Amino acid sequence: MTDATTTEATTTDVTRTVGIPAMGLVLLVGVSGSGKSTFAREHFRPTEVISSDFCRGLVSDDENDQTATPDAFDVLGYIAATRLRRGLLTVVDATNVQPAGRAQLVALAKAHDVLVDAIVLDVPEPLAAERTAQRPDRHFGSHVVRRQYRDLHRSLGRMRREGFRRVHVLRGPEEIAAVQIVRERSWNDRSDLTGPFDVVGDVHGCVSELRMLLTQLGWQLELDDDGRAVGARHPEGRTAAFVGDLVDRGPDTPGVLRLVMGMVAAGTALCVSGNHEAKMLRALKGANVTPSHGLAESLAQLEAEPEEFRADLLTFLDGLISHYVLDGGRLVVAHAGLKEAYHGRSSARVRAFALYGDTTGESDEYGLPVRYPWAREYRGKATVVYGHTPVSFAEWVNNTICLDTGVVFGGALAALRYPEREVVSVPAEQQWYEPVRPLAAPTEQAEAREPSVLRIDDVAGTRWLESPHAGKVKIPEENAAAALEVMSRFAVDPRWLVYLPPTMSPAATSHAEGYLEHPEQAFEEYSSWGVTRVVCEEKHMGSRAVAVLARDAAVARDRFGVDDGTSGAVYTRTGRPFLGEESGLVERVREAVAPLFETLETDWLALDCELLPWSMKALDLIQDTYASVGAAARHGLPSGLELLQAASARGLDVVDLTARLERRLENAAAFRAAYARYVAPTSGLDGVRLAPFQILAAEGRVLAVTEPHPWHLEQLGRLEDPFLVPTRRFVVDLASPAERGAATQWWLDLTERGGEGMVVKPAHLVPDRVQPGLKVRGREYLRIIYGPDYLDSLDVLRERHLGRKRHLALREHGLGLDALTGFVEREPLWQVHQRVFGVLALESEPVDPRL
Repeated sequence: MTDATTTEATTTDVTRTVGIPAMGLVLLVGVSGSGKSTFAREHFRPTEVISSDFCRGLVSDDENDQTATPDAFDVLGYIAATRLRRGLLTVVDATNVQPAGRAQLVALAKAHDVLVDAIVLDVPEPLAAERTAQRPDRHFGSHVVRRQYRDLHRSLGRMRREGFRRVHVLRGPEEIAAVQIVRERSWNDRSDLTGPFDVVGDVHGCVSELRMLLTQLGWQLELDDDGRAVGARHPEGRTAAFVGDLVDRGPDTPGVLRLVMGMVAAGTALCVSGNHEAKMLRALKGANVTPSHGLAESLAQLEAEPEEFRADLLTFLDGLISHYVLDGGRLVVAHAGLKEAYHGRSSARVRAFALYGDTTGESDEYGLPVRYPWAREYRGKATVVYGHTPVSFAEWVNNTICLDTGVVFGGALAALRYPEREVVSVPAEQQWYEPVRPLAAPTEQAEAREPSVLRIDDVAGTRWLESPHAGKVKIPEENAAAALEVMSRFAVDPRWLVYLPPTMSPAATSHAEGYLEHPEQAFEEYSSWGVTRVVCEEKHMGSRAVAVLARDAAVARDRFGVDDGTSGAVYTRTGRPFLGEESGLVERVREAVAPLFETLETDWLALDCELLPWSMKALDLIQDTYASVGAAARHGLPSGLELLQAASARGLDVVDLTARLERRLENAAAFRAAYARYVAPTSGLDGVRLAPFQILAAEGRVLAVTEPHPWHLEQLGRLEDPFLVPTRRFVVDLASPAERGAATQWWLDLTERGGEGMVVKPAHLVPDRVQPGLKVRGREYLRIIYGPDYLDSLDVLRERHLGRKRHLALREHGLGLDALTGFVEREPLWQVHQRVFGVLALESEPVDPRL
């Protein structure tokens, strides 16, 4: 059924339809002037077509530069490979008249396990030459068309042997114009079937147990005049799905086949091929196979059946496919399982994996192949149900389940009710076949887990994360180790940990007199990135906090899986909890923001905030570092001035040194005043306040992605609770010098009154690769960061490099949005945690902490 065939379209209404794979590669084949580009525009979306001319233009600025052809095809191959990896139909618009060029593209399709078709536009050579001559951008003569025409017709008869599924030859302009393209889903794509399903494990000729299991599942058997089961229907309209290995070893292989074939023919069941069906098919077709592992007994049982039954069986076995993708891609049924990269794909490699699993090439002590435990590494969204390797009982491993519970070996016959995820089984009547080795023990409990549990090998070691918002992000092993230490020892219950905030870059360094940072640089940078309006938001000097809040404990249990009675968490940038549960902080935050639950029609919220005052969390840092510097300066510098005064009285020239020491004493006083502004006494929640500035997410919505920043500040500004600190802001049209000047003055006034500074953010939605925010800190606040005398070293400090900090901010921001998106879309929590963990791991990168 998958062999390549050559079809020719005619102008009749019946035969001018050309079917192509909906997920695969299509090569347009034809000489220059045959109309390939026009054909592509008429039948395919622009994004689906990759033109060799376009790729030549990309690499040389000239679509006709033939010297750029090798580089152009490198680009074409990369784009095609990326699209095929993502499961997208890809059409290559090139001449493709030479076998060597086609072979490279066929190999590309094979590497990505997709089907490949060719559509040949075969027009008369004079017509192609005439069309080419009329194009002003074509400067080659008719001899080029003649050579292409010769190359095409030399290989046309052999094309179907080059690995194409089908070769569609359209002859002449009339046939080309009359063709209708139809996209054909692969046979394994039954995502339109939504169930519910009863997935049945390996039966191996045990018809009595199969009848008992179906009856227990509520199926009504259909019997013939001899009392044999020839079909079954479920009164609730359920569909059965068999994982293969219906045959061999058991007492009545024909009885199992008769029942399952009847159900499949009636449309009440699906069945994939097992390795035993594949071997039986080869035997029935006359291949020289070894009749071992029960095949000899099955063939003997089939000899007693009528010829008509055996003929129907041959047709049935020949039509079994490797796997099914069901329920919108949420369920995959394959005999030996299937890793995510193979779901819905079509190739010999995919079929081999589905039938036999992933073997290591070694044999165990029983002489059986050692199979790689692919399920332990599985992290896909689809539930994979399979059999093949007998286990003592069915168990979940990373959203996969093996239903071969060894009924023929005296175990049980199992089925999975989907989507209920309920396992139903019946015991074997007896041991029908002696196993070569004992049934495999269940996976260790540590291995058997639901996809909501984070495991060390999800995050340990060097890892690449595919981030829709940040691109491909590398997490080095050493960063992962540092993050693991923090996460495992200090983090909140990981079920609340759905987001960590990113680092933030300062604006470009200012060269204004007396300033290291200034608003004008932030305005200029955003303007150069295509941002037209920004929000200048007051930067609160506190501790960054994320608040994840459920409306009540019931929501916490149902949405977050937290059943200990808690209903939220407030945690730091590194996932550590603020205060303790007994403090009542979560309850106080929920009370303060309670109106948002109604306004946003949600049962849970995630907020980005600052918890004030800074000293609540950083008191040890203030006392041990900043206060000690200030105290040393206040005591040491006056003593130095006294000595200089005495030296001056003796006639020594110490005027410059005295002035420098006096300036340092003034700087020390300013340094102490700078950090003292952010120190305030707290006791429990007394003195603690919260400044929320962004609503990250709510049920069904990632508001950090869908809403511009002024919307967040407006929603939060409506909250009236003394526990909350409002965030002052100034909106600026970057095209207005007056507004930019007013915002700068606002920043100057804010910082002179003791404010830390401001954060400049886009006031409208922007592409992911634009900095989400730039901080502009005040002159006095920067004394805390760079030291009391930093203004005397501005020339040196202006050499600071922001590139790594900027790159880090974008990657962390993107991973944070991915984590929120994954949680909102109800992805397995371990996937959300991988991204959250990635943010924490990136924080270990060596970047100047003062930036």
